[in-house]
Amino acid sequence: MEKGLLEKTGQSLEHWIGVVKKAKIEKHKAIMDFLKAEHGFTHGFANFVALKAREADAGSIDDADLLTNQYKGKEVLKPIYEKLVEQITQFGDDITRTPKKDSVSMIRKKQFALIKPATKTRIDLGLKIKGKPTTDRLENSGPFGTMCTHRVRLTAVEEVDEELLGWLQEAYEAAQ
Repeated sequence: MEKGLLEKTGQSLEHWIGVVKKAKIEKHKAIMDFLKAEHGFTHGFANFVALKAREADAGSIDDADLLTNQYKGKEVLKPIYEKLVEQITQFGDDITRTPKKDSVSMIRKKQFALIKPATKTRIDLGLKIKGKPTTDRLENSGPFGTMCTHRVRLTAVEEVDEELLGWLQEAYEAAQ
């Protein structure tokens, strides 16, 4: 987006953040409306600059802070997350862990798993295993939509078992 913004407008992201700061507009929608009306921005670029100007995008927040915020009020789930990461990282040294505002993507060449504290008592683990039939435990993707093909609901560390690790390994291997 940043490269596209420079190509489209001839100005850097830092320039546009300065324009927004100088205009003293703080609300996201107001920033977007301003950039569209006054500078001819498309919706996508206006949203991008608004997020960056407000430092409200995941890329503007430290990874550790993203994780802390995800598990705030859901601290009981953190050991499940830690066990998942510990096991997943043993699959290979080509895994990138990417925290977002509400989840953590596990990526090889493609995303193969998504760890999301869904409620105060449950982590939803999204997996990408095309063609794999669902079971009582290995559900359809549900709220993950097309980002994942399956979902497993986890409420205890003990549920990170051999069956689950097999599915994770399968998703990891398919993501090459």
